[in-house]
Amino acid sequence: MAEKFFLTTPIYYVNDEPHLGHAYTTVIADILTRFHRLFGDRVFFLTGTDEHGQKVAEAAVKAGRSPQDQCDIMVQRFQAVWEKLDISHDDFIRTTEERHTKYVQDVLQKLWDDNEIYEAEYEGWYCVPEERFWTEKDLIEGNCPSCGREVSRLSEKNYFFRMGKYQDWLIGHLKQNPRFILPETRRNEILGFLAKPLGDLCISRPKERLAWGIPIPFAPDFVTYVWFDALLNYVTAPESRGGGWWPATVHLIGKDILTTHSVYWPTMLKAAGLELPETILSHGWWLVEDAKMSKSLGNVVKPLALADKYGVDAFRFFLAREMSLGLDATFSETALVNRYNSELANDLGNLFSRLIKLLHQFNQGRIPAEGLPDKADPPTAVWDRVRSLINEYRLNAALDEIMTYVRSLNKAVEDAAPWKAGKTDPEGTNRFLRSALEDLAAAACMLWPVMPGKMTELLAALNLKPCASPLSSLKRSLSAGHLLPEKASLFPRVKYEPQSEAPKTPAPSAPEIPLVTIDDFRRIQLRVARIVGAQAVPGADKLLKLEIDLGTEKRTLVAGIAKHYKPEDLPGKSIVIVANLQPAKIRGVESKGMLLAAEDDGKLILITPESEAHPGSKIG
Repeated sequence: MAEKFFLTTPIYYVNDEPHLGHAYTTVIADILTRFHRLFGDRVFFLTGTDEHGQKVAEAAVKAGRSPQDQCDIMVQRFQAVWEKLDISHDDFIRTTEERHTKYVQDVLQKLWDDNEIYEAEYEGWYCVPEERFWTEKDLIEGNCPSCGREVSRLSEKNYFFRMGKYQDWLIGHLKQNPRFILPETRRNEILGFLAKPLGDLCISRPKERLAWGIPIPFAPDFVTYVWFDALLNYVTAPESRGGGWWPATVHLIGKDILTTHSVYWPTMLKAAGLELPETILSHGWWLVEDAKMSKSLGNVVKPLALADKYGVDAFRFFLAREMSLGLDATFSETALVNRYNSELANDLGNLFSRLIKLLHQFNQGRIPAEGLPDKADPPTAVWDRVRSLINEYRLNAALDEIMTYVRSLNKAVEDAAPWKAGKTDPEGTNRFLRSALEDLAAAACMLWPVMPGKMTELLAALNLKPCASPLSSLKRSLSAGHLLPEKASLFPRVKYEPQSEAPKTPAPSAPEIPLVTIDDFRRIQLRVARIVGAQAVPGADKLLKLEIDLGTEKRTLVAGIAKHYKPEDLPGKSIVIVANLQPAKIRGVESKGMLLAAEDDGKLILITPESEAHPGSKIG
């Protein structure tokens, strides 16, 4: 019997413009579901858009439209990008659809009837862009801890979901089900979050302040909080199709929405008497020049521009190949070009071109009738390993397995040297070339979920139909005598050509160094500290967490030195730190202070005392 595989992406906020992060999540979801279709599983792939909330309402007013018209226009951007990127979703849900409104109201009414929701006065700090209330202790320097922007003090009547009562239950569920949140670092992050008291969740907004939302059935003057509304889409869609799909196999999300999906969502499901998904899989961020993509930084990568420049399939391949699910990855166009040229042009495309050329040289370009006996390590063994890795959500490792197989085919051609053997043993050479084409067809089937367009093109050149679902056999029956094209250029080599920029005013050769007064300098406390322990910060390849001794106290400090110093080499080393720097949270770790280091030709060198000084010694 076929296994069920139900995968969701987040639903994307309709006021955003699709960027690399959105594209990555959705492309990876598409690749995983295409693999599971080839495995013969019963697949449901859900994506969509989140269309309620204050930001949409404000954008509509600014544009002179109704909120619904604003959504109808903006949603087309996501639909166009997904069509361009060959996304094969089974359902695209919009939270303004009637099916979703009705389901949300049904759940709200049930929770109200079960006393899971109550009415109370609430006063707190509200962030409009995030549409969230925060307590005083949550704020960072008086601003929103999530986006860093200004918050406003609000006091109003609202409705609350009794989320706090499920804290112990959720902790127990996480401990008993280690695959509920993957990777493990994210699971530990949520367990750390749950170590503090979990409050109740405000799930309403007064219509007098925000009218654009799903009306609360038992409180007609209120609409539903956008997150409570949005999270229910994952059940709305399968239920609207007649049921039988819930619970989801995997929710694929970015780590920036981990808390809402791993704390709010499961407690809501528990209270509503619904089953929990099997796995919440949280992937990392794409960084550009070591910074998260941000409109304010001007480093947002637009996926359509890259797909147009290098081809949709090459873009999809790069996304899947470059990032390990769960970890951050650095994006650069040069990395895309290098990956394209080395693996797609050289390894895969060149192999196809070479085989075609050899067959035109020795068999009039026609597929030979017979091949060699089956090998000891047939492609089915590779496919079994790929399937195992896909089931573990190790997509880039699965691709490494396939590309290793492709390189082995290239090596086999090099070792056999048919350009020489064909002159003395034409029959044996033709048998070898047919087998090589069969192996290449098998590789194309394995790569089809990642590059459906180009792999369908390759198979068509061999007179083979696209990969069937399920993929019952990798052994493709080649048509003897079929005439191959004289040339094939699946992936012509490309050259990185950065876009030309407008001429810039030359910078002065000796830029001014801002001056500080002696009073400013006196406020900075430089002290000697001794490192007593060091370890990597989970999910951050540049950061180390240092335990330091300042003589009178011990502190934790986070420093971006992991690429220059190993943790085991640091304990016992004396360093110089700014001791009175305001504490900051970096990747969930409170850092109290900043070490001093010099950069010399790309190498980081810690500033240390010339001779041994006691921890806490003042400098200056």
